[in-house]
Amino acid sequence: MVAVAVLAAGRGTRMKSDLPKVLHRLGGKSLVEWVLSSLSAVTTVRQLVIVGYRGELVTQSLTASEHAATSALEFVAQTEQLGTGHAVQQLLPHLEGFEGDLLVLNGDVPLLRPQTLKHLLDTHQQHRNAATILTAHLPNPKGYGRVFCNGQNVLQQIVEDRDCTPAQKQNRRINAGIYCFRWPDLAAVLPKLTANNDQNEYYLTDAVNYLDPVMVVDVEDYQEILGINDRKQLAAAYDILQARIKDNWMAAGVTLIDPASITIDDTVVLEPDVVIEPQTHLRGKTVIGAGSRIGPGSLIENSQIGQQVTALYSVITDSTVAANTRIGPYAHLRGQVETGAGCRIGNFVELKNTKLGDRTNVAHLSYLGDTTTGNQVNVGAGTITANYDGVKKHRTRIGDRSKTGSNSVLVAPITIGDDVNIAAGSTVTEDVPNDCLVIARARQVLKPGWRLQSSKPAQSSEG
Repeated sequence: MVAVAVLAAGRGTRMKSDLPKVLHRLGGKSLVEWVLSSLSAVTTVRQLVIVGYRGELVTQSLTASEHAATSALEFVAQTEQLGTGHAVQQLLPHLEGFEGDLLVLNGDVPLLRPQTLKHLLDTHQQHRNAATILTAHLPNPKGYGRVFCNGQNVLQQIVEDRDCTPAQKQNRRINAGIYCFRWPDLAAVLPKLTANNDQNEYYLTDAVNYLDPVMVVDVEDYQEILGINDRKQLAAAYDILQARIKDNWMAAGVTLIDPASITIDDTVVLEPDVVIEPQTHLRGKTVIGAGSRIGPGSLIENSQIGQQVTALYSVITDSTVAANTRIGPYAHLRGQVETGAGCRIGNFVELKNTKLGDRTNVAHLSYLGDTTTGNQVNVGAGTITANYDGVKKHRTRIGDRSKTGSNSVLVAPITIGDDVNIAAGSTVTEDVPNDCLVIARARQVLKPGWRLQSSKPAQSSEG
């Protein structure tokens, strides 16, 4: 049996924020959500999150997260933040009688891979260790305590950087702060911890001195154990995360024209032969179908894009776009838009809560809000559906093969039948039956010889 404790009580003063450090966003998830997602390869019976600073906010955020939907989280209060050892001491009443292993993670170390934690746990259990420590070899370990072990990776000692001899400082292995303990052994020594140090805190590393045997497991990629203490480190972690995501997609058959200028959330799904142009950003639960070309300069968020779609300099949120549709440049789809196959949504077009039938064109300078069209509809330049009466939104319905002329206004609620032609410049306020020509504009008036009369008397040209 394995229980997990996530240390998430600190404020993170170097973040310069009222938001708890573990709730700062890294891509599509908070730091602590990333830590919890790293448990995907480990079977756990309990997951406990130790909260402190603005603990109610951390609890609320995690309770509403997707992780909570699949795993029951327990929250443990650490009313004073007196170090990592003190945090784990708060588990004593909650894990009373528990006989399994405890995996201890830090809520601000978001880049751990699931296979790394599985390897740590497997090593711990196979060797029946009292404790197993995750370690890393840093290129520059200055400031970190060094970890020394024998040829079998059994821990011998941990020496703080300031206490290392010149020879000891050549050792680049450091403690990553990720542990696996045999809980009954740890529970027995936690009360023995003291705060006799410069920080007056209880350190979990001190518990290791009372346990035997203790082994170390080296992480293959030291970047996995990098913690987040300030905004600069948050940005650096995002770069690492993006490099992983983009490397994976390129290996899977996706073309990224300029990876450095593209960002992709880990929740995005891309099919083979997708091409992502520079300055394009894919967010949330977005799916891009095979052969589609997105960008340059596009933002797609929480949307499903079919196969062979192009989206140039456009923004698409919370929408579904069917195959072979062309979007942009400078189009905006939002609020549950659904397009049929083979549509054209062109320059400076905005669609909101609108459903287009197959092979429908909205080519330029139009706004369709709360609208449903049939198949093969052609929306002329400058067409607007006036969907808001100042109190409520109303729907517009346009039938198959109908056409609106340039600068038409359809005042909702209204239904336009099949095979209707609306003359340019019309303001249509009443339903239109099938197979009609609609002209709804003022008659043109000509007044020959008319001149604008000046209100000022003409000045004499004589000097």
